[in-house]
Order: sequence, then structure tokens, then C-alpha cells
Amino acid sequence: MDIAIVLYDRFTALDAVGPYEVLSRLPGARVTFLAVEAGPVATDNGMLSVLAQRPLSDLPEPEILLVPGGPGEAVARAGGDVLDWLSRAGASATWITSVCTGSLLLGAAGLLEGRRATSHWLAMQELGRLGATPVEERVVFDGNVVSGAGVSAGIDMALALAQRIAGTEVAQAIQLGIEYDPQPPLDAGSPRSAPAPIVAALRSRSRFLA
Repeated sequence: MDIAIVLYDRFTALDAVGPYEVLSRLPGARVTFLAVEAGPVATDNGMLSVLAQRPLSDLPEPEILLVPGGPGEAVARAGGDVLDWLSRAGASATWITSVCTGSLLLGAAGLLEGRRATSHWLAMQELGRLGATPVEERVVFDGNVVSGAGVSAGIDMALALAQRIAGTEVAQAIQLGIEYDPQPPLDAGSPRSAPAPIVAALRSRSRFLA
């Protein structure tokens, strides 16, 4: 089972690495990090790079494709090799998945037209402009499209997908193996629970316009 994780300059590391830790543990999984060219790809903070093992052209028809989000998606979404590859690979993939603003790339590639999907809470309106029906949920399934909300939701998305693919016991074993038992010290992980001034401050700095 070929699983392609698509990298591009200034993606968010956890968007890709969180799901990788889950999906790489599926029976028969072959996970490959891909980019336009093989080699290190810088993450959004500039202090970490992830190695793309192969170019996109080497794996035109993965069974599962996963697109992380990050500020660099705006450049990738404007057009080019990543978007072209997503359009073609998405036509044959068994599962099309995204984390955070990776769903914006799926939308720009024409893969979310009329589909329910989610994204980072700051990007929901932009997601709607790209043909999707935005849903404020942590993980959203619509046919063979699975999207996760912001950043950390990628782990939840991958576990939900693992359950669909391999069954509950396998997914539970993966969850236990990575000891995914979140107990956050603060209750500010959603705009519904975070203090209003913090929500407003993040909105004011957002690159997405209302």
C-alpha cells in the first residue's frame, strides 16, 4: 500500500509527521515523502527540514495521498507541479487526505468540489471559496476524502483512517503504540474554548481575509 506524503517549501512539520507516525504502522504500508525534487524540504519555521525521498513524478498513483498544510501552501496553491500532481494522483487514489490548510491545496486541485471538508479554523472561509462545503469538525470523511482540522488533528485523522482501512483493533494498537492519550494542560485548543482576546489576536494576524 503506497502512501505518499507531499512536501513543499514551508509546510508545517507536525501536519506531515503526525500522520506519518500513525500510517507508517499500518500493515503493508510503504510511506514515501515526495516533493517536486528529492532532497531536504524546509518547514515553516525555517529551523527544520524533512527529506523528500523521491520526486513526485516517481509515484504517480499512490493508494493514499496526504497533503500537509502550512504557510507555503499559498505558493503551491497558485499553480505548478504540486497542484498538477495532486489533480492527477487524486483521480486514482483510494484515499485523498489532508491536514490543516492542506485541504486548500486539495480544493485548488479540484478534488473537493461539493465535498464536505475541514481545515484550520482560520482558513474555513477560504476553503468554501475553493468549492468545498466547510465543516467545523476535527475529522471529516466525505467518500474517499478525509480531512483533518488544524495541525494536531492530523493524528486524529490518521487514526480514523487507520480504523477504516485495518479495523478498530489495529487502530487501537497503533494509538497505544504511540501513546496518543492527549491531556492538554490548557483549554484553548479551539476558538470555541480559547479566551476571546486570544482568538481576536490570532485572527488579526491571519493571512486569510474574511
